[in-house]
Amino acid sequence: MAKQFFGTDGIRGRTNAGVMTAVTAMKVGQAAGTRFLRGDHRHRVVIGKDTRLSGYMLENAMVAGFTSVGMDVVLLGPMPTPAVALLTQELRADVGVMISASHNPYEDNGIKLFGPDGFKLSDADELTIEAMLGEDLGLAPSAEIGRARRIEDARGRYIHAVKQSLAKAIRLDGLKIALDCANGAAYQVAPSAFWELGAEVVALGVEPNGRNINLNCGSTHVAALQETVVASGADIGIALDGDADRLIVVDEKGQIVDGDQIMALIGSEWAAQGRLAGGGVVATVMSNLGLERFLRGHGLDLVRTAVGDRHVLEAMRKGGYNVGGEQSGHMILLDHATTGDGTVAALQVLAALVQSGKRASELLHLFDPVPQLLRNVRFAGGKPLEADSVKAAIADAEASLNGSGRLVIRPSGTEPVIRVMAEGDDADHVEAAVASICAAVEKVAA
Repeated sequence: MAKQFFGTDGIRGRTNAGVMTAVTAMKVGQAAGTRFLRGDHRHRVVIGKDTRLSGYMLENAMVAGFTSVGMDVVLLGPMPTPAVALLTQELRADVGVMISASHNPYEDNGIKLFGPDGFKLSDADELTIEAMLGEDLGLAPSAEIGRARRIEDARGRYIHAVKQSLAKAIRLDGLKIALDCANGAAYQVAPSAFWELGAEVVALGVEPNGRNINLNCGSTHVAALQETVVASGADIGIALDGDADRLIVVDEKGQIVDGDQIMALIGSEWAAQGRLAGGGVVATVMSNLGLERFLRGHGLDLVRTAVGDRHVLEAMRKGGYNVGGEQSGHMILLDHATTGDGTVAALQVLAALVQSGKRASELLHLFDPVPQLLRNVRFAGGKPLEADSVKAAIADAEASLNGSGRLVIRPSGTEPVIRVMAEGDDADHVEAAVASICAAVEKVAA
């Protein structure tokens, strides 16, 4: 059965439109609460959020939903997604909730659910909860309605856990770090963690007002960070996204370092230290061929999955890998977290910088990416990829790459667009391939 509410990363959409309403949030709370009522203990859910204006509304609606079916609620306030996963485990909760639309603009919001093990829910659990959204669920008797409370030390607990991901001998003294928190969930915890480890922190994106999350800042808009790194003489720049489960790095020259280069660094460093499990790294079909070739040169495998960090995580757990991620900056380091954690990944990069004694520009550009081009084509409805003309354009483009490149064409899981990506050793062939496919899709979608 296809999902109607859950996408590649929970439920997401424009607030007060479509599925992302207070009514939906309350129903999700009731359904997820009912799904995870198990045993005779007092049941508990942990709820965190980012800094969006709509977070208050959705948080209150979910509290109503969970408490109405007999679950107690622990409110964390603005906290990164990985902090919710961590505290779900630490507080022995039955379910965890992160209210966030990640890197999307403030008008959007979303709901991510975690099981009691701190991992995102399986497809089976999501389908079960979806089916329950259309049912009349039983409510708790009056005497068994849940309670809600806010814990005040959530930030400190997460900061401590983040710092524990580094060996105690490693300090960041002498490093000047420009840190862009995207006016999002990590605006307090990430600067504190880096400062406590000894770094000088130049903070950006730490003044959330409900409407400026990801606005010209964070991992999807790094221009301000690039300027700040160069102007301030910082050794490195770190950009997180709205819920801090991904990062992009900027070297001291203002050059961008994407998730592929970060995976190359962490994978090769951990392999040299005997810490890399599985003999390789897990990434998606979007990761550059250059990463695959780099890892192969170090005797390491690159396992590719469908787009989405949940697919990366599934492959990691199945194959026994402990390093995985996405080109966009999701980094999953299973030795330290059950989901993507931009702050933890940043600390691994900073540790390598400290231990190597190199400048960021020398350390972080480990391979030359092959030419890669990604374009999005918006469509109003239907299934453009099933049109014969589009299929023919894809076949012709694939033939033009002559075995020296790849095509990845897929519908987005979060918005009505077709993503068309091509890469190969010849930039002209790559550009022509993308242009021809996009033109075919646009003609059908018009």
